[in-house]
Amino acid sequence: TMIGGAPVTHRWAEKIGADAYCEDAGDSVNYSIGKYVGFKIYEQDTIKFIKKEHLLQTHQFYEKHGAITIIIARFIPIIRTFAPFVAGIGEMKYMKFITYNVVGGLLWIFSLVGGGYFFGNLPVVKNNFSLVIFAVVVISVLPVIIGLFRQNSTATETKS
Repeated sequence: TMIGGAPVTHRWAEKIGADAYCEDAGDSVNYSIGKYVGFKIYEQDTIKFIKKEHLLQTHQFYEKHGAITIIIARFIPIIRTFAPFVAGIGEMKYMKFITYNVVGGLLWIFSLVGGGYFFGNLPVVKNNFSLVIFAVVVISVLPVIIGLFRQNSTATETKS
């Protein structure tokens, strides 16, 4: 089998399989910790840093937007770390979580491995690798910055 003019070896397939398994296992543990912690938080009346109101809002958010949040979170640094935890706290159903987590993980793996494979040998990428890394970081964080900007502008309009 050939991709991009080069043979696809079993090592490539093993890498993708191992990445997918490890990501899903790690996110499942993260989800489980969030679910356990969330249950304990619901049992207590007050906790210094977490409000039950925020947990209820989180639960509603994940019920409404959960699937797309889990998939998109894979592509955003830092957010991808907390998305499974918050999904667990918000009591997102596990089967829904794991289904979209697997889809997001496979999309993430294939886009990164495939992108590296196809673009890694281009002279423009090789000669400007620092700029490429910078662009990837900026593009990854851009949705968060836009979201914060929109949130702040909405809050400002509400105060007016």
